[in-house]
Amino acid sequence: MGFLKKFFRNVFRDGVEGAAESAFDQLTEEQLESHLAVARYGDFVLTDAVRPSYDLKVVPRQGYRHDVYRDEDSKSRVPVLMAAATKEQLFQTFMDLLDPLGFEVDVVLETSHHRKSRDHVDLYREHIDLPVLKSILWEYEELLLNDGCTGIAVLNPGVPLEVQFDEHKLLIVYGNELDEFENAMCDSGLERDDEMKFITEAEHVHSTSDAFYRQFQELTTRLGMDSVFDSPGREEMV
Repeated sequence: MGFLKKFFRNVFRDGVEGAAESAFDQLTEEQLESHLAVARYGDFVLTDAVRPSYDLKVVPRQGYRHDVYRDEDSKSRVPVLMAAATKEQLFQTFMDLLDPLGFEVDVVLETSHHRKSRDHVDLYREHIDLPVLKSILWEYEELLLNDGCTGIAVLNPGVPLEVQFDEHKLLIVYGNELDEFENAMCDSGLERDDEMKFITEAEHVHSTSDAFYRQFQELTTRLGMDSVFDSPGREEMV
């Protein structure tokens, strides 16, 4: 087995827990390289963070849907908006979705750079002014768009409302009053389709790099968070 295929199997596969075999296992290195190089699907452009399954059981596209998060412990149900936006407008849409949260927010950075475990690590920062946060995030736009091991959530626990920009570069909003967020999605050109599927609902792959990991560490420092790892290990996109 060539280096690319071995590396790909060990690092990037996701969404296939319990599966006996991945669709990627039957591919040549040339087929893998060709698939990983594809970012455009019609009018929709992916960032470098993630790629869909080779068989394209879910074809990436733009739009949003209404959903519900069910908390098994409390038996509560929280309304959810899930959205995908093309690369050119994705980060601006994320920034626009932060405005309804209010002036002071909490922020959570999610990392899975240390892939010895499939678990994520969350780093928390309370009480940061939203304009300050947005200014910092704009400086790290490349990291947040293109690193498949970095996600972020911004929330106002007093409302409560939460906006996630996850590792798959999906936009997810939780809360009971979501009209302002839905208006922001519509203003960004996203259309509602409650039947749409997202890249997370089939096998998919993530990418990261040492450079992104260093930027992630810088971002944790800028946000006043403690670093969690000494080194990321070898998790580069080939």
